[in-house]
Amino acid sequence: MAYNSTSNSPFEYASKLGHLDVIESEWVKSLVKDFESNFYTVSQNEKDGWVQSKLDGITKLKRFWAVDGSYVTVSSNTTPPREVSFVKAGLLSIEQSKLNRIDKEQPHPLLLKDLLAKSAVHHSTVFPLRNIKTSMGSNYNSIRHIVRDSLKLDQKGIFYETLKWLVYEKWREKYVHSPDFQCPHCESQVSGLEPDEDTKNCESCQKEVYLTDMIGFHLDMTEDSAPESVSSAYMLVVEHIMLFTAIRLLWNHKDKNLVSETLFIKDGPLTLRSQYSKLVPSIRNFLEYAKLVERPIHIIGQEKSGVFVDHLEKISREINPKNRDESTHYSVLTHEYIRKEVYRTPDLLNSYGKRTNWGEKVYVKTDPNTYLVLNIPTGQYVDLKGHPNDNDLIGLKRILKTLPDIISHRYTGALFPIELANGIASMSSYPSSSILQRFLEENMS
Repeated sequence: MAYNSTSNSPFEYASKLGHLDVIESEWVKSLVKDFESNFYTVSQNEKDGWVQSKLDGITKLKRFWAVDGSYVTVSSNTTPPREVSFVKAGLLSIEQSKLNRIDKEQPHPLLLKDLLAKSAVHHSTVFPLRNIKTSMGSNYNSIRHIVRDSLKLDQKGIFYETLKWLVYEKWREKYVHSPDFQCPHCESQVSGLEPDEDTKNCESCQKEVYLTDMIGFHLDMTEDSAPESVSSAYMLVVEHIMLFTAIRLLWNHKDKNLVSETLFIKDGPLTLRSQYSKLVPSIRNFLEYAKLVERPIHIIGQEKSGVFVDHLEKISREINPKNRDESTHYSVLTHEYIRKEVYRTPDLLNSYGKRTNWGEKVYVKTDPNTYLVLNIPTGQYVDLKGHPNDNDLIGLKRILKTLPDIISHRYTGALFPIELANGIASMSSYPSSSILQRFLEENMS
C-alpha cells in the first residue's frame, strides 16, 4: 500500500513492476481477456422458482404508510475538528384515491406539497460524535440520554410507547420482560426490565439503566467519541419504530379491519443486525400473532442496492414478462437459493437471516423494464428445506395485486410512496449539509 500525501509531502504512487510476473499466468491472461465481456449466462437454477402471478379475485390494498430515514455527519473547520451527526426520519400516510391524482412520471409540485403537508410526520435528532463536551457529562452518556429523550419527548412520546409496545409485547394480555442486555456502566449482563418499566438498577453496579439502553447503541461507543455507525443504526431503529407506530395505532383502532387493509412500506430491507437484532423476535412474534388471529399485517421492504439488486438486474432480461401485455412474474427466494445463487457460499452454520431478518426476499418483475427486490414477512422464521415459499409470506397475493398501482416510472423499480417518504426524510436537500455545518460552528463555538 502506498503512503498518503500530507501538506509537506506528495502521494506515493504504487509501483506497477510487481504486476509483470502475475500477467504471465495463462489463467490471468484469460481473465484479463474476458474481463470486459458484458455477456452473462443465466443458469437454469437461477430461472427456477419464477412463476406467473394469478391474481383474479384478489383485492388490492387501498391505504399506504411509508417510512424512510437519512443522516448526515458534519465536521467543523476548527482544530481539532468537532463532529456531529444529524438524523432525520419521515413517516407518510397516503390513500390510493389521493395517489391516483398525482402523475407518477411528472408529479405537480403543488400537489406534492399539499399531500406532504397533511400526511407526513417527522422525527429528528443530533448526536455529538467527536471533540464535543457538555456540562451534562461525557460524550458516551450524552448520546445515551439523547436517544432516550429523543424517543420519549418527540410527538408526545408516541414513538417511545411503540418501543415499549414491541419490547414488552403489549398486544398480549400478559406482557413479557425486555431482553437482557449489557450494562452501559459496568459491562455486566443486566436481566430484562420488568414489564412496562422505563428503568431499573443494574444488579452488579446498582446504577440506573434505561429501556433504550437495551437497544445497544452504547456498545458501539467509547467514553469520548462515537462512530458514524451510531447514527446509521439509530436511523434504522427509528424507521422500524415509526413504521410500527402506524401499525400499533391501526391495530388498536375501533375498525379492526383497517390495519389489514393497509400496506406498510419501508425503504430498505426488513432486517436489524448485530446487537440491534434484539428487537427482531418481538417483531416476528407480533406478526405471527396477527396472522393467527386473522388480522394479517401487510408489510414490504424494498432494497434499492446491494447483492440482490445486482443479481436480479443480471437475470431480469431472461425472465418474463418480456412483453407489456404479460402479467407480473415473481420468485420467492429460498434460503438455499440465496446461499447458492446469490452469495455463492458453502453450507452455513446458521440459516440465512435466522437471527437478523424479519422479512424474506422476493424478486418481482411487473413489466419488461420494471423489477424489484422486496422483503415480505413470514411471522416466525421458517427454517425448513425448500422454504420460504408462497404460502409462508404474509399477504403475498394482495401485495402483488397492489404493486402496479404504486410503481413510479421516474426511476427503475421505484415505488411512489417511498419516493415521497424519501422527499420528507432526506438530509441531502433539507437542510443542506452546508447549513448544518454553519449551525454547528455558530452554536458550538
